[in-house]
Amino acid sequence: MALVRLYARMSEQRKDTSAKQDLSETSPMKPGDTVSVDQPAGGSRGVATVNPSSMSSVVGNISATEEVLQEIAKSGTNVDSLVGRLVVDNGLATQDEVKVALEMLKSAQNAPTTPEERNQRSLLQVLVDQEFVTKRQIARLRPIIEAEKSGQKIPGYKIIKKLGAGAMASVMLGRQLSLDRLVAIKLLPKKFTGNPQFIERFYAEGRAAAQLNHPNIVQAYDVGKAGDYHYFVMEYVEGRTAYDDIARLKRYTEKDAIEIILQISEALLHAHEKGLIHRDVKPKNIMITKEGVAKLADMGLARAISDKEAAEAEAGKAFGTPYYISPEQIRGEKNITPAADIYSLGATLYHMLTGQVPFEGKNPSEVMHKHLKAELPQPDHINAKLSAGISEIVEMMMAKDPGQRYRNCRDLIVDLKAVKMGQHPPLAHKDFRGADLASLANAEQSAVAVIPAAPEVEFGSPMVRPWLFWTLVAVLVVSVTFNIILLATRASGGS
Repeated sequence: MALVRLYARMSEQRKDTSAKQDLSETSPMKPGDTVSVDQPAGGSRGVATVNPSSMSSVVGNISATEEVLQEIAKSGTNVDSLVGRLVVDNGLATQDEVKVALEMLKSAQNAPTTPEERNQRSLLQVLVDQEFVTKRQIARLRPIIEAEKSGQKIPGYKIIKKLGAGAMASVMLGRQLSLDRLVAIKLLPKKFTGNPQFIERFYAEGRAAAQLNHPNIVQAYDVGKAGDYHYFVMEYVEGRTAYDDIARLKRYTEKDAIEIILQISEALLHAHEKGLIHRDVKPKNIMITKEGVAKLADMGLARAISDKEAAEAEAGKAFGTPYYISPEQIRGEKNITPAADIYSLGATLYHMLTGQVPFEGKNPSEVMHKHLKAELPQPDHINAKLSAGISEIVEMMMAKDPGQRYRNCRDLIVDLKAVKMGQHPPLAHKDFRGADLASLANAEQSAVAVIPAAPEVEFGSPMVRPWLFWTLVAVLVVSVTFNIILLATRASGGS
């Protein structure tokens, strides 16, 4: 009876909140969604749209999910225990709701029905029938169950739960059994396993990440294929993203934003010196540990600067995230340099400082067109608490012309550290905007950094040597005599 009363109370709570949950299922374009389009700036071509009617396909997900569960059951796994754990771990149902559903399932299986009817009942179906989980949530649960299935086949790893998902991959929390450590496992969706281009890009991310070894970059551990799944194992960063902070706090303080961007600048400097450009720097790709260490993540769009073949193949296409993409990436230029990452990092810093993206728009094309043509609203005009120095840095990072941005992340770090100490940024400060920054930087590098030592002077010795003194006197006498003769000559000529 206690379980029945608990079920009735939870059912009422479900009815009160069902409308709110449904409203959260769909949302307009948000900062952070990555797209790839052909020449988007000229019009609507290449703009992705979402058809709400496509959600009707969710109805069939229960049976499809049940098929996956049946395959898992063949390996001896208790599917009800699996479903119960997954719905709780992913916040879809509570322990009490799962307990109620299991009791109802047990009662139904003991009822005088046909074997076929009993076999059709499952914990998943009961959870849906009792509105503990929705059919749309089942649509999200299915890839997690599939990942659980694949986890049984990735040698040396055990899938624990889903961490997140994007257009190109799902990310799972797993455990590396040999070292008993938590890892993040990125899985290429099954729908892409027949596409050689997607598979190559997936492995390219692993190769790019493997070349980098820096405390501010998420480390790569392993990449391979298990069964039908391609996987990429990387460092698990327990914490949050910069995007999470913006959503929670609305915006960063200047001090905290500088601290994060300094660390990511160091990460990008390392990547650029290794010959790689990231091409998708944004708040969602900045992980922050509980200790406050910032780590650059997701090398999915990374490309070697020297890779001419890839540059030719991608010419005319815009790869990146519309809210943070550089103008040259939008134009699909072949020669994409580290300056593109500096622009995206500037757009990220802008979002962190102001709480809004640099350019808004109703679709990707409109946003990217503004990156190309619109004047950047000054950050300190949006957030009056910002210093002029940090605004100057952002404006220089986001210059439309790559030649007007920082030459490299090392120069950017110099300016960020100056503002952090309450000083003007030496390169971005407006007093120097008219100067040739490249010449100034070259002169700075070529200047001798050692102060010459003063000549030793013996105690009691004269400060000027006698021979030098008399030489100076002789020069003075000759100079005075020459000037007197010159004046006399001019005077006689005038008379």
